[in-house]
Amino acid sequence: MKHPCNETAASIEPTAPRGIHTPSRRAFIALAGASAGATLLSACGGGGSGASGFLPAGASPVSSTAAAPAPAPAPAAAPAGPPPDPIWGESGLATQIIASLKGIQTTMFPQRDFFVTDYGAQACATVAATSPYTDATKSPPSVGADQTHAPGSFDSRPAFLAAIAACNAAGGGRVVVPSGNWYCAGPIVLLSNVNFHLSQNCTIYFSPDPADYAKDGPVDCGANGKLYYGRWQANDCLNYGAPVYARNQSRIALTGEGDTSILNGQAMTPFAGTGNTSTCWWTYKGTSGAYGVVNASTPSQASSNPNNADLRTAAPGISDALYALLTNPVTPWQQDQNYLPALSEAGVPIEQRVFGKGHYLRPCMVEFLGCTDVLMEGYQTRNTPFWQHHPTDCTNVVIRNVTVNSIGPNNDGFDPDACSNVLCEGVVFNTGDDCIAIKSGKNLDNEYGSANDHVIQNCTMNSGHGGITLGSEMGGGVERIYCRNLSMLNQFWATNSLNIAIRIKTNMNRGGFVKDFYVDGVTLPNGVSLTGAGYGSSMLPGSPINSNVPVGVSTAANSNPSASQGGIITFDCDYQPSKDAIRTRPAALQNINISNVVAKNVTLGALTGSCFQAIVAQGPVAFDYNGPAPTPTAPAIEGVTIADCDFGSPIATGPASATVPGPIYAYNVHDITLRNTLIAGRTYDTTISDPR
Repeated sequence: MKHPCNETAASIEPTAPRGIHTPSRRAFIALAGASAGATLLSACGGGGSGASGFLPAGASPVSSTAAAPAPAPAPAAAPAGPPPDPIWGESGLATQIIASLKGIQTTMFPQRDFFVTDYGAQACATVAATSPYTDATKSPPSVGADQTHAPGSFDSRPAFLAAIAACNAAGGGRVVVPSGNWYCAGPIVLLSNVNFHLSQNCTIYFSPDPADYAKDGPVDCGANGKLYYGRWQANDCLNYGAPVYARNQSRIALTGEGDTSILNGQAMTPFAGTGNTSTCWWTYKGTSGAYGVVNASTPSQASSNPNNADLRTAAPGISDALYALLTNPVTPWQQDQNYLPALSEAGVPIEQRVFGKGHYLRPCMVEFLGCTDVLMEGYQTRNTPFWQHHPTDCTNVVIRNVTVNSIGPNNDGFDPDACSNVLCEGVVFNTGDDCIAIKSGKNLDNEYGSANDHVIQNCTMNSGHGGITLGSEMGGGVERIYCRNLSMLNQFWATNSLNIAIRIKTNMNRGGFVKDFYVDGVTLPNGVSLTGAGYGSSMLPGSPINSNVPVGVSTAANSNPSASQGGIITFDCDYQPSKDAIRTRPAALQNINISNVVAKNVTLGALTGSCFQAIVAQGPVAFDYNGPAPTPTAPAIEGVTIADCDFGSPIATGPASATVPGPIYAYNVHDITLRNTLIAGRTYDTTISDPR
């Protein structure tokens, strides 16, 4: 039972603002953890408040106790230099990753060029294209959707593949697509030692017809087509091939000469139907009223698909208990988006998880599986079917100076999945989902282990759901992730706002862990979304996470996190729990260090602020568990340090109560340490704890 706060106001009053620490001081803070001698204050009640409305209702601040008088100081020693930065210093952990990837550049390929025109490629004409979807608010056009290849265009894909094969056979080099417009009706499949290069003022228009990505893959699946190994939302399957694809290759590259080197997936270009019922890749998302979706019966990943066999047929011997969970009508197994995870949970081999034709799971734009020494550099992606870049189980990956520019559904920018040794730098993101989302498989499909040793630096995020995101699928865990110098411009804040700046999302299915996550230097000149929002119907009935209280409020009995938008920093361990039929693996979040995040205010209508809430910390929820007894402990979020930040002015000003949100939300948190952290003009040095 929680008791009213009985400490004096002085014990939790914010300190006077101080200057930003030096880099050496930041390094010390990042590794120091909670201060010694900190004393937990008694918890605030559901309607109470702390630190002038700073704390969520029910959360507890920690304040350092007064120290005993120090003995007389010894004679001063010669001043020592600042300690080396353990992350970004000369021998720091991130610096070592960057150094190990210096060889991943175009010079690793022999200086031989194979021009695709020598193998029969022919440029194509283009014609103007007009969106058939009249409601631009539900079906917004993406850059590049106003042009398409002319009817009857020559298909240069056979020439592309022939040039790639010749380059590979010769021991490697560069396959060159000259300036001009080119039509490609199917996947460009890269081979070892090949740099596939787009010249300046070069655009490849990929076929918008899904059938072209199931016509000659390596696995003949009968009526479903000739398919490719892939991963869809971190579950393994056989499916349509990605427009740019490779599997089990070494030393491969996709390069260009800047923003005029363009890969256009034409995912908004219809391949069937007319008018508002036209069908394109984005129709397959299944959002009612968007991109040709009329209602739940429009074929999509979210519609009931008669081609999906009953799970007792697909997985003979499945237990009654597992069958009952997987066929729960809350997660209808007949939908492709639920059927693939169900096949994984039932232990169906990958070769029997067959999708492609007759199904509605969109491929990624660029997908590399099991590859080593991968370079993506100097081009632009547009109108992509699904995630824009998805290296999976790859080692030594560099993506540099790429413009990721597609705002369709699930158009994440860069989603490395269970990869090791990754550098993402100088990338510009304008996305329809998370800008960067680091993953490691979904629940049981974690055979490749953790995502580890990633450096993200010097990137620009214009819009998206999350700026830098870990998850949501992290079955193998995410560890040793280092980020710095990120400009989250939120350029379209008035119409298509960045939802969250720094985001961790998972649940008891997507599971795994996050540890050793460091972020330093994030600028938000236009803040993030000023409107808070949760997950509504994706909550579980009867859960303490519910809509019985307003968004952003946490009390002893009811909590409603603003986890889908409005937080500058969001830790969400209860991400859309009702959308996963199996929930047995609580996630663990440990050793997270965030520093030098600066958010500015904007004015939108009657609101002026930088965010809805500065920090949203939703820990695991024991109620979600639906596996065999006993129910495991739902570990609290722990070991989080946030230092030297200025979060601007949240819209949720408090005082936090059972009906009013404050600037921080916390649920099942064991210490978020705030140091020199400025919120609404006040500096805080305290620790937030919310035991459950």
